[in-house]
Amino acid sequence: MSATLNPNLLLAVPLAPLAGAVIAGLFGKTVGRRGAHVVTILGVLISFVISAMVLKSVAVDGARFNATIYEWMVLGGLKMEVGFLVDGLTAMMMCVVTFVSLMVHIYTIGYMEEDPGYQRFFSYISLFTFSMLMLVMSNNFLQLFFGWEAVGLVSYLLIGFWYTKPTAIFANMKAFLVNRVGDFGFILGIGLIVTYAGTLNYAEAFAKGPELAKWTLPGTDWMLITVTCICLFIGAMGKSAQFPLHVWLPDSMEGPTPISALIHAATMVTAGIFMVARMSPLFELSDTALSFVIVIGAITALFMGFLGIIQNDIKRVVAYSTLSQLGYMTVALGASAYSVAVFHLMTHAFFKALLFLAAGSVIIGMHHDQDIRNMGGLRKYMPITWITSLLGSLALIGTPLFAGFYSKDSIIEAVHASQLPGAGFAYFAVMAGVFVTAFYSFRMYFLVFHGKERFRHKPFPGEHDHHDDHDEHGHGHAHEPHESPWVVTAPLLLLAVPSVVIGYLTIGPLLYGDLFKDAIFVDAAKHPAMAELAEHFHGALAMALHGLSAPPFWLALAGVVTAYVFYMVKPGIPAAIARTFAPIVTILENKYYMDWINENIIAPAARGLGRGLWKGGDVGLIDNIVIDGSARAVGALAAVTRRVQTGHLYWYALVMIVGVVGLMTWQLWPYLGGMGAK
Repeated sequence: MSATLNPNLLLAVPLAPLAGAVIAGLFGKTVGRRGAHVVTILGVLISFVISAMVLKSVAVDGARFNATIYEWMVLGGLKMEVGFLVDGLTAMMMCVVTFVSLMVHIYTIGYMEEDPGYQRFFSYISLFTFSMLMLVMSNNFLQLFFGWEAVGLVSYLLIGFWYTKPTAIFANMKAFLVNRVGDFGFILGIGLIVTYAGTLNYAEAFAKGPELAKWTLPGTDWMLITVTCICLFIGAMGKSAQFPLHVWLPDSMEGPTPISALIHAATMVTAGIFMVARMSPLFELSDTALSFVIVIGAITALFMGFLGIIQNDIKRVVAYSTLSQLGYMTVALGASAYSVAVFHLMTHAFFKALLFLAAGSVIIGMHHDQDIRNMGGLRKYMPITWITSLLGSLALIGTPLFAGFYSKDSIIEAVHASQLPGAGFAYFAVMAGVFVTAFYSFRMYFLVFHGKERFRHKPFPGEHDHHDDHDEHGHGHAHEPHESPWVVTAPLLLLAVPSVVIGYLTIGPLLYGDLFKDAIFVDAAKHPAMAELAEHFHGALAMALHGLSAPPFWLALAGVVTAYVFYMVKPGIPAAIARTFAPIVTILENKYYMDWINENIIAPAARGLGRGLWKGGDVGLIDNIVIDGSARAVGALAAVTRRVQTGHLYWYALVMIVGVVGLMTWQLWPYLGGMGAK
């Protein structure tokens, strides 16, 4: 490719998955199961190949693209259009989204093999890929919002894919409603930008940022830029599951495992992180907003990690891990280390997708039992799943030389260098989170792959031992654990490679090179974190060697050792601790009572407010007074005026005579009055 990117080629990136989604969705019965997965995989493969070519052109040749593809409408000076902005940030996100999506598509062939909704599922995940690509490639807020809402809609469809399962329906409605709360803030932020910057285009809005930073919100002493950035970040809190809008993500595990990897590890939940990084020219103008971001991220990183410790469902352990890691990314954003946040987004996408898909492989091997207490000793039955899970876990806890080490340690260093209010708490949270992450990750690893084989007698039989019409992998007979078919294990092996090496290979160009130079803006004078990181960076290998003696490594090692002792050597210790700290365990088991608060306080209050607005506002004011009241007034007026319409000629003649006399009197009165005065 030349240094000028071809707009038609860029247009093919989102449209290829969309075409696959349409064919599989509308013509699924015609093309059949094989045709559905062939056409959708082909569409995503085309998208990935073009994305890789674009990334090469952007990184090597310095190519860039920022132009309108289609102009929808113009309202005054406000242009509403479809346009692409392709720089280093966009090109990297395009590759991450398409590669992980491709792996999930291949994996789905085996995982959903006998599911009756096979074609529908492929249509949904391909449609999701299109929506996410439209989001990351946008050059304006209108298209960003379209992609933002589209991924939310498709996630609703995917979480509730098994629509006869009550828990799945509850989970997708919960996800939809919680995200609407965040999206309300998001659209307010966009509205403020449109109102005061007068544009939907990124570049034009960013250019007016310094001017916006001088204004206050009318009627208040709040800085306009701070309110705008916080509103935008509230949108990110919903989409990227930050406290207290995190409650939807663990329940979304009710959907099939492939969508857990696609949506809740690599793509949709990172949309908020990407958005804030893209909006860095605005966020850099408000330290208050950045402090808010860093504190919310720190709370999420630490306290969601605690919840991962007590989970027994294999997918929920990984889900709470995702919440915690999203908190790490958010902390990096608050420290103005946007490139570090995006770097962790990229490395996390690979190893977390790997862990989710490995969890799905275990579920297949365990005949739909997801309780890790019913597993053990699976290493010899599922060797590929075992080794890839180990590699993913080592990357997650930040083992030197693995992908997660480079991004996670960079976050910790950036927070340590930050001077913002709240940075001290954030540093404590991310450091403590290192131990917590290592502990719950290897608790799951040891209970699943090592120790006694508990799957024959199943000490904790539960709901996952019973099958309904939508068995996740379609096998209705009991069997010994076994390795999954190649369409499941091949994506695991392909994701394991970047989970190990991608950090080592890319830390230089992503954090200290020119890839993000025109995509991310940092005011180094006010926020020196990235400058300090660059000063102390002496290469990927030197960083890994230094990491072996740094506190995060020893904290992670302590977490692994503690998990081994607790669950392999002295399994009575966790039970004893649980009895000793029963009140704390109860709080954790109830997820800090956030669901209870939402269901028993916030939801009734919202229903009461809604009912009041409905009865008092809609029915009482609008219907009874404005609409029906105006109709009654017109009726009353008509009833009076109708009386003068008698139909008798003499009455009309009298009215005409009286009218003429009255008109003449009115016209002659000034003259008559003057004569009287004389």
